[in-house]
Amino acid sequence: MSAQVSVRPMRLADVPAVHTIETASFATPWTIDIFEREIMENTFANYFVIESDGVIAGYCGMWLVIDEAQITNIAILPNFRGQKLGEKLFAHVMEQAILAGAYRLSLEVRVSNIPAQHLYRKFGLVPGGIRKNYYTDNQEDAIVMWVNL
Repeated sequence: MSAQVSVRPMRLADVPAVHTIETASFATPWTIDIFEREIMENTFANYFVIESDGVIAGYCGMWLVIDEAQITNIAILPNFRGQKLGEKLFAHVMEQAILAGAYRLSLEVRVSNIPAQHLYRKFGLVPGGIRKNYYTDNQEDAIVMWVNL
């Protein structure tokens, strides 16, 4: 029997679960306060969670500014990886960007994060440049990837 999977907008009550995912996924995680401000105060911010059998398994953030979408972060809990949840979540967020009238979507990804790069390429994103020393934890470069929607 397969899991019940759904994507929905993130709510303030989801922040503790999302922060758990964040700290399990990133060397320099965002704080709970940052997520709360994104949801409550940032009019450009759109955040979504993906649930598997009622458990928040991942999240994705996107800023929509006029007609451009920027992915701020996307992460799946380690024990839910490999189940195509990231793909389903990313597809949903891209669809939301298109429905909101965005013409382009972009993001930064670590040079070393090959699995994420493969995921983004599935959705048509291509490298558009390098941001040198982008990541503060180890000064790793970021690849800027983008796609016209």
